[in-house]
Amino acid sequence: MIEFEKKLEAALKAHDQSDDASHDLYHARRVKLAALDIAARRGEGDEEVLVAAAYLHDLVNVPKNSPNRAKASKLSADAAEPILQELGVAADKIERIKHAIEAHSFSAEIEPQTIEAKILQDADRLESLGAIGIARTFYIAKTMNSNLFHGGDLFASDRELDDKAFGVDHFALKLLKLHKTMQTKEGREVARERTDYMIGFLKQLAVETGFTYPENHDLWIEEKAPKVAS
Repeated sequence: MIEFEKKLEAALKAHDQSDDASHDLYHARRVKLAALDIAARRGEGDEEVLVAAAYLHDLVNVPKNSPNRAKASKLSADAAEPILQELGVAADKIERIKHAIEAHSFSAEIEPQTIEAKILQDADRLESLGAIGIARTFYIAKTMNSNLFHGGDLFASDRELDDKAFGVDHFALKLLKLHKTMQTKEGREVARERTDYMIGFLKQLAVETGFTYPENHDLWIEEKAPKVAS
């Protein structure tokens, strides 16, 4: 498996010509580790499928503000196929890897049908939460020429939330709700821990900027949570 991972990393490096640090090799490594951790805790999931899907899930990186963003996972899955064939991966596993890659994307809105696809989706979404999630949010805000936050109305008390203009708005619009989209019980548990951490950050930001943290901002609290794989 170590040699297989080295070849996947080499393929990713050769294919990825972008300078997006939020979707680089280290992101792929973290997704792989999270996926393998969830699989180990569940006692199921094909390791080869998970490792390959984790390394190749962002093979084609479409910017978040691009109108073609929703196509990125399909493009990545298609680009992964010849790489996997060259590495000698069995045809049935290639199809499972491609499905996991296609279904991982939030914007693609594809329902994961296999346990590997569910695990990969959870592992990738965990990257948007916790300390890594906070760092990535502000990094992406910078790349999109957005402000870090609205200095006059931090939590949008008298304005519409707009995460294209203000990085902090992305927490309320998406990140604090992400835990409810997790496909597995294990992914949900980690997501809730990381969401708590982000809420703590937002409360501290409120203190430092002279605002009052709105309690209804805690959107992660159980609200008709969907069924997850037990």
